[in-house]
Amino acid sequence: MNVGIYGTLVTASLVLLLGNRLLGWIPLLRSYTIPEPVAGGLLVAIVLLILRTTSHVEVRFDTALQTPLMLAFFATIGLNANLASLKSGGPLLLRFLGLVIGLLVLQNAVGIALTYLLGIDPLYGLLVGSITLSGGHGTGAAWSKVFAEHHGLQSATEAAIACATFGLVMGGILGGPVARLLMRQVAKKDVVRAGNRAETHAESLAENHNKSPAEPPLAFEEPKAEQATTPAAFIETLALIAISLAAGSALSQLLAGTAIELPTFVCVLFVGVVLSNALGLAGKPVLDHAVALLGNVSLALFLAMALMTLKLWDLASLALPVVSILVAQTVLMALYAIFVTFRVMGRNYDAVVLASGHCGFGLGATPTAIANMQAITARFGHSHLAFLVVPMVGAFFIDIANAIVIKGYLALPIFH
Repeated sequence: MNVGIYGTLVTASLVLLLGNRLLGWIPLLRSYTIPEPVAGGLLVAIVLLILRTTSHVEVRFDTALQTPLMLAFFATIGLNANLASLKSGGPLLLRFLGLVIGLLVLQNAVGIALTYLLGIDPLYGLLVGSITLSGGHGTGAAWSKVFAEHHGLQSATEAAIACATFGLVMGGILGGPVARLLMRQVAKKDVVRAGNRAETHAESLAENHNKSPAEPPLAFEEPKAEQATTPAAFIETLALIAISLAAGSALSQLLAGTAIELPTFVCVLFVGVVLSNALGLAGKPVLDHAVALLGNVSLALFLAMALMTLKLWDLASLALPVVSILVAQTVLMALYAIFVTFRVMGRNYDAVVLASGHCGFGLGATPTAIANMQAITARFGHSHLAFLVVPMVGAFFIDIANAIVIKGYLALPIFH
């Protein structure tokens, strides 16, 4: 059964409403702060899997809008990036980038080590490492083509897509439970009287964290807040997004095949940063409320489409060795977020939100990281630091760092 572009858009909207209702109906989902698109999208994907298995009916959605929505989201990240703010958060951004690079190295080291234990081609260690997990579907598809054509790795593309799908799902699921555990650690450190429940005290600490004099909420911090805007502001921001998409796509094509080739979404984000800061210098800053509105709508619809169209049956086709590596990588991500990211970033509320976001793009993608953080901050309060650092590292620096790390590993003697 084929569902057209409008039907797909309607379904994605209903998925978001379903996710909102599920969080209201099921306390467990709220307790573990599962993002609404993950809750609703996974339920729909599971229903479609059951329908395909029992009735041999496969529903195919027209996902033509999915990529433009993703690019629009990255354009709004760029338009929201103020270089002065990034400069003030520079040391913490560099520290977090170092943690991200450390995970990239570990993911590949664990993947390669397990391929030797399981007796399979070590290239699978990279494929089920930072290529598909931190890299996502785009990086996975690109490198799997290289592995298939130049290294003769069989079923590389199929394995890459399935592994990236697994990562997208687990990245959205893992962030909430990790944050819940870490919030209790933060509370235990500062409990003021015996008998306080850790989680209740954690909420109090987060509220106090947000009572200190601070800047207004950043664009992606309050996805459910009403954004006061006007038709003119909406159209102006929409035009800036369209310019970012057009110029970013052209820049990506220009760089294709060169030593500095970058994914389209990185180029779109870069153009957004240039536009935002150029307009700021000219005394015509971008309109934050309109950017927040369009960015959050694009993010929510993109994630809903991505999750509801997951082909979960592809995961069932993964061979046991690959599944074993994926499980190990999930455990590695959780342990790294808890024992490394959280501790290095300060062991405070901001560090909790950063660890949750790291789970999102360490296994899935930057939109998943933002959704994870929004779920945490919607419950416990703002974290300006997390929303300043994670979007730029997760959307821009990680792809450059990942390419360097992957090429470094491919230079090892075991791959020659």
